[in-house]
Amino acid sequence: MSISFSEILDNLVKDAFLPMDSFISEHKIPCASLGVVTREGKQAFHFSGYAQLIPEKERLTRHHWFDLASLTKVMATTPALLKLVDNGFIDLDSPLTEAIPDLRQYEVNTAYERGLTFRDCLTHNTELPAVEPLYTYGDDPNRLRHFILQNPWKRVSVPVYSDINFILIGIAIERLTGLPLRALALPPGLTYGASPDLAVATENCVFRHHVLKGEVHDENAWALGGAAGHAGLFGTIEGVLHFAYSLLTGEGASDKAIRAMRQRSANPKRSIGWECKSDNWAGGQACSGQTIGHTGFTGTGLWIDFQRGIAWTLLTNRVHPTRFSGVPMQSIRKQVSDRIIEGWDKVYL
Repeated sequence: MSISFSEILDNLVKDAFLPMDSFISEHKIPCASLGVVTREGKQAFHFSGYAQLIPEKERLTRHHWFDLASLTKVMATTPALLKLVDNGFIDLDSPLTEAIPDLRQYEVNTAYERGLTFRDCLTHNTELPAVEPLYTYGDDPNRLRHFILQNPWKRVSVPVYSDINFILIGIAIERLTGLPLRALALPPGLTYGASPDLAVATENCVFRHHVLKGEVHDENAWALGGAAGHAGLFGTIEGVLHFAYSLLTGEGASDKAIRAMRQRSANPKRSIGWECKSDNWAGGQACSGQTIGHTGFTGTGLWIDFQRGIAWTLLTNRVHPTRFSGVPMQSIRKQVSDRIIEGWDKVYL
């Protein structure tokens, strides 16, 4: 007896989830949710484990909200900026100062940051540091934003993936729209912050003195008010899949914006906002060269293979109750991704 495509997709996801099982059963990763969506709108997902282990256990459901961490960069910040480009507010090759004229305002003629373009920051082609403990400088969101704009950042010798790049992009979006990031419209299933009653727990935070649940895990995003260009977004498994589907079909952004997200930049490992398939990336090696993706520190990831017309997301809370669990998250992501594509190709090739 033949089985339906929906059953095939369900079996594919369950098989791809297998590398997660031992980590969940041993509570090394409390919970995980894996989902797949096709360009035709078919989707399947599988989830297991506990949304929270301490102070009491809580089973994961399909309705729980995950802290998406750096998926914020590609699911909220990059689309918002590209929409502003579409509407003629700025050009990708314009300097940040077109939106933030007071950037390093006391060194107008000499400050490195004043020469940075939107494209530079969106492709991580800058000499800004990877991260800085901004939350240790205070938790007044407005004052901290001004500190970020005036701080003479210590430059790195070779461009690196940098949260600072996207924090600046987030501030630029706020200046251009006149709205805080959390006031900008988001697709269904995505939000800044989430109700603790339906949020997946992350870390037992040593300086906030409680288990984080519906409160952004990233310390700098928290100090900036809970929503920043680099982190702050929460999503359900269905919300993340809906976002991926909208890019696969072209409904979620303009053709120009999607081309920018797909096209490799001067750094061939990156496009506008996204990472492109490369030798050691988290999306495995079975996917096509037309695949983009991104990961998040809390244990999240999203990949979109435009050639095959399929996208997949793996959402976990690997930082609960601590980030120091030693889980080989990169290896897990690669295994899961390769199993999805290999299973897909068995059906279609």
